[in-house]
Amino acid sequence: MMEQEGRDKVKSAQDSSAKQAGQGNSAGKPDLSVSIGGLKLRNPVMPASGTFGYGKEYARLIDLERIGAIVTKGLSLRPKAGNPTPRIAETVGGMLNAVGLQNVGVDAFIRDKLPFLKGIDTPVIVNFFGNTLEEYGEVAARLADLPGVAAVEVNISCPNVKQGGIVFGTDPQAAHGVVSLVRRRIAKTLIVKLTPNITDITVIARAVEDAGADAVSCINTLTGMSIDIHSRRPRLANITGGLSGPAIMPVALRMVYQVARQVKIPVIGIGGICNIEDALQFIIAGATALQVGSANFVAPGAMISIVDGLERFCRGQGLASLGPLVGSLVTD
Repeated sequence: MMEQEGRDKVKSAQDSSAKQAGQGNSAGKPDLSVSIGGLKLRNPVMPASGTFGYGKEYARLIDLERIGAIVTKGLSLRPKAGNPTPRIAETVGGMLNAVGLQNVGVDAFIRDKLPFLKGIDTPVIVNFFGNTLEEYGEVAARLADLPGVAAVEVNISCPNVKQGGIVFGTDPQAAHGVVSLVRRRIAKTLIVKLTPNITDITVIARAVEDAGADAVSCINTLTGMSIDIHSRRPRLANITGGLSGPAIMPVALRMVYQVARQVKIPVIGIGGICNIEDALQFIIAGATALQVGSANFVAPGAMISIVDGLERFCRGQGLASLGPLVGSLVTD
């Protein structure tokens, strides 16, 4: 169901963008570049961590030098096997995953994955996480001076095992503490990925901004579950998992709008983006850049279609750049 919905949304976007291409100002190519902290991207479109492997996995499917950045699968200090299977379940308009942040570990990434990425003319943003402050600090230190790593994205949706399991991203003090530590260890552009599983996401956004974040990306997945009514067992071995895909877009859009009004740093919008219309909604709500996640599984070319669609839309609107669109929502 999600696969067909994703394809339908991408096809609809392509048709709409093609119509827009024949309207408005066609002179000059619009400037789609955006800046995230000290990092300049050729366009605002990038994959969401965990949906794009380490980049090489998609190299045969799309031109990696057409997107704004490559965001890696989340890395930990040591290799992580992830959760037992089944760990993926399709839902109406989306999917649940409980992969458990499986990854090769930061050292293997540097040795085995980064050499390929350094040969691509697209900035690399390394996502990473930890279960203690010390782990966050260690990974940050190992990435700090690496050529080929343009920026880092810190996933704070993890439990602090030394503080009773409280999730770093749900407590302003804990979020401030981990981001402050990473900021001291690394001078590269620092993006913090926010969890939506909290009453007021703007409180955490302000806390990480105060701690030195250059940008925030939101949102991470929503916690959900699904049950097989015949076996009466959960569809995921972990019981619960992270919900992503078109179903969460209205929630993500609302949170991006709220966060963009509360912080001065750029906001990267994530959550159910499948096509140009979705992307434009996030930009108008206040997102400077975008991450495409679940759509990559059903339509690997979705990001390229969005990049093309942004160019066509700007031409159709007579816009020289994306700047006037960012945060342009009319509410009165």
